Amino acid sequence: MNLLDLDARWRRLNDPDYVCPCCGRSFGGLIDIGFGAPDDWPFAEPEAGDVVAEGEDKLSSELCRLGARRFLRAHLAFPVRGAEDAVHLAPWAEVAPEDFYEALDRIEAGESAERSIPATLANILPAPVPGLFTGNLILGAPDTRPRFAPDPGSVLAEAASGGLSFDALLDLYAGLGEDLRPHLTGQA
Repeated sequence: MNLLDLDARWRRLNDPDYVCPCCGRSFGGLIDIGFGAPDDWPFAEPEAGDVVAEGEDKLSSELCRLGARRFLRAHLAFPVRGAEDAVHLAPWAEVAPEDFYEALDRIEAGESAERSIPATLANILPAPVPGLFTGNLILGAPDTRPRFAPDPGSVLAEAASGGLSFDALLDLYAGLGEDLRPHLTGQA
């Protein structure tokens, strides 16, 4: 048993049989969150599996070209303190054009040896980890999303290594437009 099991909100979040009395929502565990596009993307986001093309600019589920800029979809995990679980985000990261094309070549060649390339998150994260962050994308197997490793010493690096408290996780969800707190009270 972990300490979070004593928190009724945590139990409700992880109980697949719990139904929110005010709206009928149920969760069955942590909610992973993806970002549909880099924050600077000015056009519509694609439907699942589609590509949006506006002139030379293109956005798919994993790749983006916006003018001279290039973006890859990344993976960022935050362990939840007191639990054996983590929440996973899929933000966008801006990379140099030459690194973008190298990543595509690696995928096509089936390259799986890890390689680190400089990157900047292209989505602003809310509290408790507010801001845009620099770091590295760790490219690995072609069938896995690159992992974003924030620069050491940043609040993001601390959260990614040390984890988030459950309340900080709920703050993060709320800042991303998914405020679960009212749905975990057990009251209508």
